[in-house]
Amino acid sequence: MTGAILNAAGIIIGGVIGLARTTPLSGQTQNFFKLMLGALTLIFGLRLTWFSIGGSVGNTVKQLAIAFLALVLGNLLGKLLRLQKGSNRLGQYARRLIETNRPNDPHRFSNGLNACAILFCAAPLGILGAVQDGLPTVAGATGYYQVLAVKSVMDGLAMLGFVTLFGGGAIVAALPVFVFQGTITLAVQVYLEPFLRLHGLLDSINAVGGLVVCTVGVVIFEIRRVDLADYLPALAIAPLITWVWK
Repeated sequence: MTGAILNAAGIIIGGVIGLARTTPLSGQTQNFFKLMLGALTLIFGLRLTWFSIGGSVGNTVKQLAIAFLALVLGNLLGKLLRLQKGSNRLGQYARRLIETNRPNDPHRFSNGLNACAILFCAAPLGILGAVQDGLPTVAGATGYYQVLAVKSVMDGLAMLGFVTLFGGGAIVAALPVFVFQGTITLAVQVYLEPFLRLHGLLDSINAVGGLVVCTVGVVIFEIRRVDLADYLPALAIAPLITWVWK
């Protein structure tokens, strides 16, 4: 659960720094972090996909075809399930808590905890990262925690602003984030990973996961808007396609 630990630690560290700082980050510093996070997201996403499609030319073409087909079908299923719309509704509720917050509000602590927990847990990158943290990229390797490592920096930077609004309540959001992501990671490690390894289905999920991570970089760089949550079903569709294609 390295990724979940890093994400929770990033929230706590960002919150503590935010309480200690008296001035916001400069525009130049914000741009630096934006470029760094966007680049790292693309690198880690491409790296994960590359690990999963290696081998012969035929295997590479097959894995890429499965990954892109899974993305198309997963996006269609995600739209039918209204995953992105559900994520947006959670985000709108958290935004209302932020907009209605007042310094003397007796519910300031709980509102901060709820708003930050919702935003950090409902983020598609967090769910994807927790899944990847439970799946090895190659036989015998540990989980791919790098996705949540990037998210930990994102959440830590966001906490710089949240603690000025909500105080210490925002920092406590690290606990539900850790429990949520850790539960997903453990469930994947214990129940899903052995089955996928036994039937040779790990590469298909990792290849799709890497491509979805790359789309996060596209969003960070503001190249285009992407409904990330709608692509999450592709993680389940990819091994099904692989199973049929054997």
